[in-house]
Amino acid sequence: MSPVPPFGFATATRVLFGAGRAAELPDVVGALGARPFVCTGKNPARHAQLLDRLPAPRLVHPVPGEPSVETARLAVAAARAHRADVVVAIGGGSVLDLGKAVAALLGNGTDPLDHLEVVGRGRPFARPSAPFVAVPTTAGTGAEVTANAVLAVASAGVKASLRGPSLLPSVALVDPLLTLGCPPAVTAASGLDALTQCLEPLVSSFANPLTDALAREGLQRAGRSLRAAYADGGNVDARTDLALCGLLGGMALANAKLGAVHGFAGVVGGMVDVPHGEACAALLVPVVEMNLRAAADDAVLERYASAARSLTGRANASVADLVAWLHETVAQLGVRGLGAFGLSVAHADEVVAKAAGASSMRGNPVPLNEEQLREVFAAAL
Repeated sequence: MSPVPPFGFATATRVLFGAGRAAELPDVVGALGARPFVCTGKNPARHAQLLDRLPAPRLVHPVPGEPSVETARLAVAAARAHRADVVVAIGGGSVLDLGKAVAALLGNGTDPLDHLEVVGRGRPFARPSAPFVAVPTTAGTGAEVTANAVLAVASAGVKASLRGPSLLPSVALVDPLLTLGCPPAVTAASGLDALTQCLEPLVSSFANPLTDALAREGLQRAGRSLRAAYADGGNVDARTDLALCGLLGGMALANAKLGAVHGFAGVVGGMVDVPHGEACAALLVPVVEMNLRAAADDAVLERYASAARSLTGRANASVADLVAWLHETVAQLGVRGLGAFGLSVAHADEVVAKAAGASSMRGNPVPLNEEQLREVFAAAL
């Protein structure tokens, strides 16, 4: 029996999960503050009934796309002008990330670059965030239980994170019924992101018994319901499985890190306009195949075999079965290669150099050299 290394675990202060629990949001928000600043997707009317029940005065702030340093500055300024004392985010991963950034900066100054990793000054957050309630409407990013917020930095052509314990939400409210309106393409991208965020922590060099349990449960849910949710967006059971997969994946990645899929995805997302979930979906199979070829440790192969058993539901599933299942699913869900977003082999030098230094690479179960990273990128095109 192998020894258990020391580990820690952190997540949102409070997690509420279940169909219909969005009805509790007004009371949850009201217990935290009286002047909510509410981040939503570009169409707030989609959740008008929910928004109308939140405490007044409230300020609704639509988020038109993936957040950047500039949009974070504007949102913080708007929240300060409103004298917000609680931040709420109702939407996909981009909306939740902006909400986390606003809550953190309300308590810690105004400039994201003071705290941003890699391309910013990287200062830790010295004071608590404003109270923050995360309400995901897509099942995939797990941002409702992670301690970072990803922002695009146009001047550097990358995405980087604000990170720290204070970014963990006060409340994560996950209602699968809020995901019923997701179109198939969004279901595919966010669902494969959720799957990846269970798979990468499971095989991560920072995995621990607690994250293993969460990741395996998440993979089981994705294995039985991802294709079903894509085929029938109104399948509540399938949507519930994916919402739980996303939640469990967020808990796992926040405590066991990710890997090369996200190492690449953060880079390409900063270079071209590709949604994060679609970037992860395009990179998933090439990274898994490369890691399996590069693995020199039977323990790594066993972790991938464990993932195969969880995804397929078969006790004798092998790593070959894992690769086959992923290939079939990516094809069935209509995943596009990165070339569809304007990337080509001409970008290989820049992508590989930036990906090699990405923080997510530290969790990859095997070190990948430059040649191997180039091969992954080429296959993802």
